Amino acid sequence: MDQRFIRTEKLLGSEAVQKLYKSRVMIFGAGGVGGYVIEALARSGVVEIAVTDGDDIALSNINRQILATEKTIGKNKAETAAERIKEINPYCKITAFPLNYTAKTAGLFDFKKYDYIVDAIDSVTDKLNIIERAKRENVAIISCMGAGNKLDPSAFKVADISKTSVCPLARVIRRELKKRGIENLKTVYSEEPPVTYAQHAEEENAKKIPPASCAFVPSVAGLLIAAEVIKDLAKN
Repeated sequence: MDQRFIRTEKLLGSEAVQKLYKSRVMIFGAGGVGGYVIEALARSGVVEIAVTDGDDIALSNINRQILATEKTIGKNKAETAAERIKEINPYCKITAFPLNYTAKTAGLFDFKKYDYIVDAIDSVTDKLNIIERAKRENVAIISCMGAGNKLDPSAFKVADISKTSVCPLARVIRRELKKRGIENLKTVYSEEPPVTYAQHAEEENAKKIPPASCAFVPSVAGLLIAAEVIKDLAKN
């Protein structure tokens, strides 16, 4: 038994850990949520991980993203994740796709290679396409709803999309999936109403202001997602 995971084995059992060793997970998005998903999966013994993100790390990411440091600013998030995971477990087979999943890049990905898909991206169109494809190809998927403009990490829940409430993004995704004939989707979402900002209320371009975020909210969403993935893989 690899000593890195000896305490995980004591908690989950050797059979579960062996299942994690043999599992393959693709994470779309390596930002505030996705970065923590990647970290937790690697530290739990998943040894085949693929990460997709076309964005570079910015100074404004340091307040909440585990991959963001002074040394990584300007580097691609997926490639930075791969470097970090190799330092955690050099035996991990991690593949970095330094691009975003879009209609144009969809053909580069083979969903059937993976046991689990994690959707941790912001783009509604691309999020829906990932979900629809995973469902069509019968690959397990969990999707993160809105984590921006939140202050209460305890308000996150794990639920089917049909049971979500309050979250504006979940409402949109629920409606759009219904149009596509998709009724079920495991999600992590928050029941905290989005925080509003009085200082921006009268600005004409208020809707264009990027969502506010902090260290202790998207990280919790990411760890909840990782927990669900690990439990499902260990069980199956």
